Order: sequence, then C-alpha cells, then structure tokens
Amino acid sequence: MLDINFVKSIYQIRNLPKENVQEVILCGRSNVGKSTFINSLSKKKNIAKTSSTPGKTKSLNFYSVENKFYFVDLPGYGYAKTSIKEKEQWQKLIKNYLYQSKNIAMAFHLIDSRHKPTNLDVMFNQLLKSLSIPYIVILSKIDKLNQSEKIKSIKRIVEYFPELSLNDNLIPYSSLKGIGNKNIKIMLSKLFM
Repeated sequence: MLDINFVKSIYQIRNLPKENVQEVILCGRSNVGKSTFINSLSKKKNIAKTSSTPGKTKSLNFYSVENKFYFVDLPGYGYAKTSIKEKEQWQKLIKNYLYQSKNIAMAFHLIDSRHKPTNLDVMFNQLLKSLSIPYIVILSKIDKLNQSEKIKSIKRIVEYFPELSLNDNLIPYSSLKGIGNKNIKIMLSKLFM
C-alpha cells in the first residue's frame, strides 16, 4: 500500500502548488473509477471521495504520494447532465493545467474495460500525444468481465491505440480484486522511488 494524502483542490490555475513536485495525472470519463483507483492504492480508506453520481469532481484534486510526487485527479469528461457552462469551465481548467504545468511526468488514462473507448477518450489520448505526455492506459473494472470478455476488451483497446502493449503501457485493473495493483506500484517505483 502507498501512503497517499489529500493536499488540496484547485479551481483556478493560479492556485497550483508552487513547489516543484512531479505529477501523475489521472484522467478519464466520469464514473470510470479514478477516486476508487486512488483508494485502492492507499493505506487509508476513502482518501478520495467516491460517488455514485458521475461528474462530482469539478476541480483538480492533488494527492501527495509517499511525499515524493502528486496524483492529480482531473474532472471526468463526458457526463451528459452537466451544464454547458460548467463543462466549458472544466475543459478550460484541464487544458490550462495540461499546457501550463511543468511537472507532469505521466498520465494514467482510465478507460472502462466493459465499453469501447468513446470519441472523448480518443480526443484526450490525442491531446496527451500532442503535448508529449507519456501515458499508460488503465482498463478499469476488469473484474466485471469473464475471461473471453477480458481478451476481447484488450484486443479492442489495442485496435484503438496500436501503441499499447499489455502490462507495459496497458494495465488491466480492478480496484475491487487488486488486479494490476502490483504492476502500477512497480511502474511508480521505477519513476519516483
């Protein structure tokens, strides 16, 4: 387990942490399981607030990991019930952060293993590439699939993103069953520990 502590929520770029600490961004659709992902890696329960209501995260949420780097939980995209004005504010906040932060070391792009990537997943992937941000795709909720569905899901994601390689930059993950947990920790320890 990792020592993860909530630091602060940022609603405006000018309030980003001033210290020069490397960051791993967590991005993905609303309700893809980013908060649950943080909790599954943490020593403490419910360090990140989870909700059954998609679109709850409206800020950049900073978490200190082992006092060495930050997880930055980005607002989820693609939630239909959000007002256009609110969506625009989130998009502006995310874009400004991605363009302005000098500390982003890696992106963990969470995609629900049960569904094919959405247009927004593809667009976000292209944005990461255009900004030269290294990324890993985490196929979340993998425990909800049987063996043949898992194989199909992995095959499908590689069709969308041919650069992905299983257990290298593509990690099937289950917060519930701990699948992929070890791989993530090894990856993080290579980067930061």
